[in-house]
Amino acid sequence: MSAAPAPNPSPEATRPEPVSASMRRAKADARSAHVTIGQVREEGAGRVAIDCSCGMSLTNGPDWTVDEHIRLHRAEARYLALSAVAPAGMPRLIPVDADRLPRVD
Repeated sequence: MSAAPAPNPSPEATRPEPVSASMRRAKADARSAHVTIGQVREEGAGRVAIDCSCGMSLTNGPDWTVDEHIRLHRAEARYLALSAVAPAGMPRLIPVDADRLPRVD
């Protein structure tokens, strides 16, 4: 009688570790802290604006749409939130200071 074949590892054993709870929470907090509120306002001369729940007014400009400003604003908010909780030794695309905030050179 031959021995039964060794069982295959479960799919869970081969999956990469999930995003850490602190990074997941930071991303969710940034998303909930930066939502547009109210209606788009026309401000004259072709300018429009909408408010963010963080207090910033998001506008169009000569070379960008209000939608592009909203997307950039949300991306920056996520980046800052994730950067603040990312492990200190994690390789970074954008250099950061000791507080893990982007360096302004």
